[in-house]
Amino acid sequence: MSWKLTRRELLRAGFTTAVVGAAGLPLTALAKEDQKGWRWDRGVCRFCGVGCGILVASAAGRVTAVKGDPASPVNRGLLCAKGYALPQIQYGADRLTQPLLRMKDGKFDKQGEFVPVTWRHAFDVMEREWKRVHRELGPTGVAIMGSGQYLIQEGYAAVKLLKAGWRSNNLDPNARHCMASAVTGFMQTFGIDEPAGCYDDIELTDSVVLWGANMAEMHPMLWARILDKRLGSPDYRVINLTTYSNRSSDGADLEIVFAPNTDLAIWNYVAREIVRRGAMDQEFVQAHCVFAAGPADIGYGLPETDAYTFPAERDTVMRERVVLLTRAEAIGRGLDPGARHERKQVDAGRAGAHWLISFEEFTKGLAPYTLDFVAELSKGDPDEPMDAYKTKLTALADQYADPKRKVVSYWTMGFNQHVRGTWVNEQAYMAHLLAGKQAKPGNGAFSLTGQPSACGTAREVGTFSHRLPADMLVDNPEHRAHSEQHWKLPAKTLNPKVGSHIVQMMRDLEAGKIKWLWIQVTNPFQSTANANHWIMAAREKDNFIVVSDVYPTLSAKVADLILPSAMIFEKWGGYGNSERRTQLWREQVPPPGECRSDVWQMLEFSKRFTLADVWGRQPVPGLKDEGFEDGVLPDVLAEAERMGYRRNQTLYEVLFATPESVKFRWPDPVAGNHENHTVRHAGIDWFPEKALFEDYAAFGRGHGHDLAPFDVYYREDNRGLRWPVVNGKETPWRFNDRYDPYARKGSGIDFYGAAMKALPTGNLEKVTEPKPVPLPGKAKIFFRPYAAPAESPDAAYDLWLCTGRVLEHWHSGSMTRRVPSLHAAVPQAMLFMHAKDAEQRGLKQDDLAWIESRRGKIQVRVDLTPTRNRMPRGMVFVPWFDEGVFINKVTLDATCPISKETDYKKCAVKVYKTTPLARAQS
Repeated sequence: MSWKLTRRELLRAGFTTAVVGAAGLPLTALAKEDQKGWRWDRGVCRFCGVGCGILVASAAGRVTAVKGDPASPVNRGLLCAKGYALPQIQYGADRLTQPLLRMKDGKFDKQGEFVPVTWRHAFDVMEREWKRVHRELGPTGVAIMGSGQYLIQEGYAAVKLLKAGWRSNNLDPNARHCMASAVTGFMQTFGIDEPAGCYDDIELTDSVVLWGANMAEMHPMLWARILDKRLGSPDYRVINLTTYSNRSSDGADLEIVFAPNTDLAIWNYVAREIVRRGAMDQEFVQAHCVFAAGPADIGYGLPETDAYTFPAERDTVMRERVVLLTRAEAIGRGLDPGARHERKQVDAGRAGAHWLISFEEFTKGLAPYTLDFVAELSKGDPDEPMDAYKTKLTALADQYADPKRKVVSYWTMGFNQHVRGTWVNEQAYMAHLLAGKQAKPGNGAFSLTGQPSACGTAREVGTFSHRLPADMLVDNPEHRAHSEQHWKLPAKTLNPKVGSHIVQMMRDLEAGKIKWLWIQVTNPFQSTANANHWIMAAREKDNFIVVSDVYPTLSAKVADLILPSAMIFEKWGGYGNSERRTQLWREQVPPPGECRSDVWQMLEFSKRFTLADVWGRQPVPGLKDEGFEDGVLPDVLAEAERMGYRRNQTLYEVLFATPESVKFRWPDPVAGNHENHTVRHAGIDWFPEKALFEDYAAFGRGHGHDLAPFDVYYREDNRGLRWPVVNGKETPWRFNDRYDPYARKGSGIDFYGAAMKALPTGNLEKVTEPKPVPLPGKAKIFFRPYAAPAESPDAAYDLWLCTGRVLEHWHSGSMTRRVPSLHAAVPQAMLFMHAKDAEQRGLKQDDLAWIESRRGKIQVRVDLTPTRNRMPRGMVFVPWFDEGVFINKVTLDATCPISKETDYKKCAVKVYKTTPLARAQS
């Protein structure tokens, strides 16, 4: 096959990003006005997970311009459309600037209208409702939904308040929707979280393979680096595996359009080819790897009960109990394809269990995944000739099997938002480990984050419902003891029962198990799949919902109390990007009106709780843990008093304004002439953002997650550091003893993560020898079989639906749709579909159509143009940024049973033309 890609084609592939980027420049940055008096300082872009460095200009209390930081090793002075629009996202006409409470006749009323109130009034009602729910349900009745857009300090404050203070683990970020599968894939494979490689791999590799990663739109500055390298290197190759043609396809040498969920089969084909061709790096595998497998009948993370399901969706939900395997699933699991295989999903409750297998068992698992089988199963474009598709799969395997080629595999939501998201992450490592192409410059499997601090806050800080800082877990007694010691808590303060993940929180809200919810830096009522359930629960159930936000999002509209928050340049903070790079910035301008930082909000609210309120005996339904009475957290007040605490002491004093924290004085020399509105409005003389950072960083230092001291990140020559940072030196490649101080010298490669490193032994089906085998320094090469999606097209719902983002808009559009240039570029979400599918339904360009699933339906305009997405027959795409085209009313809330991450990429829908009456009514 031909790999020829002309310079003109490559330039065209990057052209749209460049043009939109220029169109997105704020007028202040392009104007010829006198810039005298502008103050420039370093910052970080608050969009996506790339972590582009920026320079921020401010004057007269407003951000006036941004530009790419030429000294940033990440983006090298370039920005995309959203990055250039950063000044404008703060100044929308409907910016929230005062607390708003639903009221009627001067009192809070859930059915009332929003009325401005003081912060004191807002906190009074918040406190009263929290204590009402807590008296009824205990710690499990209250929850916080956080974000991969949390600042590091915000996430850490939430962890301390909820887990150490309220003794609840119902804290989960929206990163559960985007990076949880990457986390579980890392943890199960390596025993520690976060990527081994870094962005330098782009320039050091020979082949870039995108797996469900439309980098041209979602990570445009990394895509620019890939295209730049491709332009100057004739032998450099770019392959795009995707379920539909997109802008990344335009810059790829090879595009492979595959059917939804069949990436599982393609990876097994690649692994089989590596072994069959004798391309396995036997020395690497023998020294550094073991083989593993786990249960296959693990369900789809659907509701455990159908008590709250809509009648039309019950058939899908019932697949959580019993599944009839498809012919392809039977073949992929080595079963008779002609027989009926009905499988109870008996292992849904132990989906993450796994055990050691032999190399022979591993190759036995791979045996069915021949080119013929995988091509027939996975070909995603019905109009593509089979021979051409097989040639592409062979060329893909060539990249991984060629010992002379370095390969980097990138993925984002196409992998992670997947009912087998953990499995497919593990399969990427499977191929790279087999070929010895992992943890080396230019070689590695690399998960790209979708949000600016999905790594640095959501994961590393521990804002997931099962985590504590630095990879520690709430259900691990040693980790709890370490955290209690560090936080100076009485023993058994921390709750050992894993809390509800973000999708389960929505289900708990509907079931009345959670009745008090605080939403911070996220818009979950727009972003969570199967949204009709959650909207009704918010408005019709007995609960109290608080939303801290900057604009009146959909979540704010269904809330009971709205708190106005400060935005990125209006507060001190930090993010951690996809390559483990931590970057901090200063407050540039004051927030408008009565807006306050989320740190200030949590610190102030923590003053409302005494130890007597929260550290007494508490009910926790389902708690079963050694040393704890079933269903109960013990009273730890007597032990607290022995430690010197008082029962009437507040959580603010015990968790935040500690003797150690108040030693960080304000003003601090690192501030220069920058202000801190959190300090000013709190009326304190210490530096909470610095104190929180250093308190958090202590968890990782000496444990493979080392961060530099706070002040180091503000040095003029510092553009962020990739952790672990030891003796002032960052780590570009982990596990490699040439670069990583934690890798044993002389080992070459040392996969030193400690989690899940003692396993029983078995075969592909089960454990045969339960005695654990220690696995120090080893990574696991998993066999994972093909599995069909939770829901597939049928006669009634005959099309696949995929959702995602577009370059111009960020997530739910709450910020970017207030930027005139971005809104003008993409004013509404469209229904992308194949022209023949449209013609069969009597639809043409810009027609208004219904898109309907078993869960709901919405109206959307049809887009048949080939400029952005080119759909194969049988698939449609609708982005989710548009509140007016509320596609998450249609999507399915199936999740990976291990990671609990939602699969937004595949459900069954039908599309049909609207009637004039329907249009009038809408």
